[in-house]
Amino acid sequence: MDSLTSLSAFVRTAETLSFVQAAQLLGISASAVGKNVARLEQQLGVRLFNRSTRSVSLTAEGALLLARTRPILEQLRDVEAEITQAVAHPSGKLHVSLPVVGYRLITPLLPQFHQLYPDVELDFDFSDRLVNVIDEGFDVAIRSGEMQDSRLQARTLGPFRFVLCASPDYLAARGAPSVSADLAQHHCIFFRFPATGLIQHWELADLRVTGDFQPAKSLTLNNIEAMVQSTLAGMGISYIPDFVVREVLEQGKLVEVLPGSCVRESGFSAIWPGRYLSPRVRCFIDFLAEHWPVPRCQ
Repeated sequence: MDSLTSLSAFVRTAETLSFVQAAQLLGISASAVGKNVARLEQQLGVRLFNRSTRSVSLTAEGALLLARTRPILEQLRDVEAEITQAVAHPSGKLHVSLPVVGYRLITPLLPQFHQLYPDVELDFDFSDRLVNVIDEGFDVAIRSGEMQDSRLQARTLGPFRFVLCASPDYLAARGAPSVSADLAQHHCIFFRFPATGLIQHWELADLRVTGDFQPAKSLTLNNIEAMVQSTLAGMGISYIPDFVVREVLEQGKLVEVLPGSCVRESGFSAIWPGRYLSPRVRCFIDFLAEHWPVPRCQ
């Protein structure tokens, strides 16, 4: 970077044949221009300018260096202008991985994002499998839980909690559990992680329901939307993220079971490969962080 600064000072001085005018163009002092040129001369081991009290002129070595470096610096200025334009107006395709249930959180935000960034083309891949962000070429992934790959960077978007819920018809037929231990007498709907095949644990204040738990009857699914529909159909009690069932709980189509007993909280994060963000990735992540749905008070 010091060499680039020195080259810029040299080129401006060579173009104007004035340290003062070069300083005005670069926005620095004339003495700073002189020091940068002197540093470059020392590095190259040649004199680049003939200096007198009245004039400045190029040496043969200086003329050669100007002819070689001016096109390079012009290209760098063009690149800088393009990058500045890209930052101001992000564009291009953005390949994003999300869990299937992510559509509930993302799709309401898309009209506003499109209005702000019309030249960013979103390509969403909804899947509950654990994708390899780097190897599969994703620009961003939205995931819950802890990040496992140290090659990825992350930014927290928002929290959520789990709730136990059932349909009014199921509770009318089977009764509502009054304590966690009563779940053994009920029909339970379990979630199996597609990536690992493991059953999701129910983290309750006084009970941890694992894959070994034996309720009166069980149904196991590996899709959260199927869990919602099965719960609505009266198939049993499910343990599910609150944002997934918030609307049907408010509508009374589902009822929270053992309120306050679920102790597990989690959150969504945006993850991406590498330390540096392209403008289209940065605008997307910044937008999500600003507009991510705020959990409602419970």
